[in-house]
Amino acid sequence: MKAILYTLLALIAFAANSLLCRIALANGYIDAWNFTALRLLSGALCLGVILLWQSKSSLRLVNTEYAPDNGSWRSSISLVVYALCFSLAYIELDTGSGALILFSAVQLTMIGWGIINKERLSAIQWAAFMCALMGFIYLMLPSATVPSVLPAVLMCTSGIAWGVYSIRGKACKSPLRATSYNFFRSVLILPVFFIVGFASVAQLNWQGIALACASGALASGIGYSIWYIALPLLKSTQAAVVQLCVPVIAAIAGAIFLDEVLSARFIIASAFILGAVMVFLLAKQPQSLHSTHSADKALADESK
Repeated sequence: MKAILYTLLALIAFAANSLLCRIALANGYIDAWNFTALRLLSGALCLGVILLWQSKSSLRLVNTEYAPDNGSWRSSISLVVYALCFSLAYIELDTGSGALILFSAVQLTMIGWGIINKERLSAIQWAAFMCALMGFIYLMLPSATVPSVLPAVLMCTSGIAWGVYSIRGKACKSPLRATSYNFFRSVLILPVFFIVGFASVAQLNWQGIALACASGALASGIGYSIWYIALPLLKSTQAAVVQLCVPVIAAIAGAIFLDEVLSARFIIASAFILGAVMVFLLAKQPQSLHSTHSADKALADESK
């Protein structure tokens, strides 16, 4: 039950993040560089406040078990690459093409890691994953156009970076602390982002700034913290499959908050995806030849 709750909250945050980014960039409220910089900065500030509050509470409880977990430079780099490439790609890619490329790259990265580390799938799980993927394509493809090469490569890079970030999160002992320090490190690159985006400063408005800050503090900072809590409770392949629900949740949010119409095609695809995900998560998994938990633990022993 804990895994389901944390995973659901994280997926809602991801969907909200996607929605906020789309609104800001599509309407020209802000440029991609300044959006990314404000997103990472607000996320770092929000997490800093939360971490400070938690550390004081931990001191009262004399809880220092997770103090050494300060994230890593590799995770921070993955975070920055994901955020920047995501914003830059959406300057040209439409919503369907961008989401399809992003989540396909995430799935391939995470499932590839699981298979490489002998995380075996049963026949039912393979079938369920393929059904979920086909449902996802069925949902997104009608609105997708053939993308330009550069934006497609950028979004694919963003998806790979997010997949790496998620995989490394499984090795975290203290999800909130690790996520916070990853954001803190990302702040070091922000002056470069602000300099590159300086030419567009005159075009900034309060909507763009507000959307970027909400994306960073709420959907990114807090959302990633919850995701880091959920990741150790999931296998790499499970974490990959459940993320296919994000476009579905985002579309529902669009219908509620933006009065977007839910077509019959969307409803059918949603049932297909969610049903397949449920089968995948409930299916009995064969005994792994090599525990992925050991592989995930090895990540924690890598040089930072």
